[in-house]
Amino acid sequence: MNTADGVRRVTACRVCGADDWLPVVDLGSVPLANNYLDPAASYADERTFPLGAQSCRSCRLMSLTHVVDPELLYRDYAYVTSESVTITRHMRWVAELLGTRFGLGPGSFVVELGSNTGQQLVEFQRAGMRGLGVDPARNLAGRAAANGVQTLVEFFDADLGRRIARERGHADLVLGRHVFGHVDDLAGLAEGVRELLSPRGVFAIEVPYLLDLLDQTAFDTIYHEHLSYLCVSTMATLFARFGLRVVDVERTAVHGGSVVVVVARAEGPWPTRPSVDRLVELERAAGVFDDGTYGHFSRRVALIRAELPQLLRDLRAGGATIAGYGAPAKGNTVLTTCGIGRDEVSFCIDTTDLKQGKVLPGSHIPVEVPAHARANPPDYFLLLAWNYTDEIVRREREFLAGGGRFIRPIPHPAVVAAGDSAMAG
Repeated sequence: MNTADGVRRVTACRVCGADDWLPVVDLGSVPLANNYLDPAASYADERTFPLGAQSCRSCRLMSLTHVVDPELLYRDYAYVTSESVTITRHMRWVAELLGTRFGLGPGSFVVELGSNTGQQLVEFQRAGMRGLGVDPARNLAGRAAANGVQTLVEFFDADLGRRIARERGHADLVLGRHVFGHVDDLAGLAEGVRELLSPRGVFAIEVPYLLDLLDQTAFDTIYHEHLSYLCVSTMATLFARFGLRVVDVERTAVHGGSVVVVVARAEGPWPTRPSVDRLVELERAAGVFDDGTYGHFSRRVALIRAELPQLLRDLRAGGATIAGYGAPAKGNTVLTTCGIGRDEVSFCIDTTDLKQGKVLPGSHIPVEVPAHARANPPDYFLLLAWNYTDEIVRREREFLAGGGRFIRPIPHPAVVAAGDSAMAG
């Protein structure tokens, strides 16, 4: 593997501008988590990039230590919005929640940043709203069009926000689900959103919630696309700089624990709901502003990185076979930073066609269609997509009934079988 150019060290905080960083974790130099490869005789030319996290002592943004050129990350993108029951229901909930609370209806204009294949915008368009996607992935625009969603294949910034407002009108809702933390220039994004919003418009962000990441030791969420790990306090600091105000928050279990944060113009009509102050207070009580919280997290990450590969090697030494369930980017963080490869995990199964027939970055474990596991059932599935545990358990009742077991890596490595309490959540 070769460490590549196209990467720079983060010095100033992208939220508050400070440069007083607390080191949190150093996960080494690893490949891009969504860079799935064609099978090859050698992977000696696979590029790697430093991966670590640090916490700003001023505003408590948790940031990657390095930023990779977004042109390398996003122009040809393997992540496709999940069509799982869990995510489909969640997207419908998001549309209903925002529509009801903020007066959206037929004719409202919704712009989604990082719109991917357009599945979330479809939920708004079904209610008679106008939708527009913005996503830099050239390979996904056609899929979005097939879903009836028009997409601008561009990176969103202040200039684009002004252009959309000028050419198409101001937005009643700007939405960014699991994309806000991918953006290095948060100031440019916030400025663009303010330019694009109508006077009553709102900006709804869904991100992995820092409290859940720390509580669950969900270090698998850390990979090169995820530049920022956020709490409500930090986002309020950022938006206040641009005349914007956090007016609503909702926690959700999706993706292992996320938060929906709704922002409006500071002078706008929407009152700040009590839930905002409650979460800010919870963050302080949970120790988000205390250095010791991040030290504790770092020590637990180190334990997982030691215990999980040893567990797998012990099972393999006893003759067991192990496959990966799911091939998500977050799973690649687990595999590459724990030193797990084909000696431990024979193959992974995944329903995403862009990943099938490829090998995982770093570990080079082959990705197969789900039918491959039915024809070659392993003794254990490593739950790389552990955040879908409940749905996976329902889908794999036959596997469990036949004595198969799951290995859940997060929040600590554990072997679980049907009926085990560890299977929940």
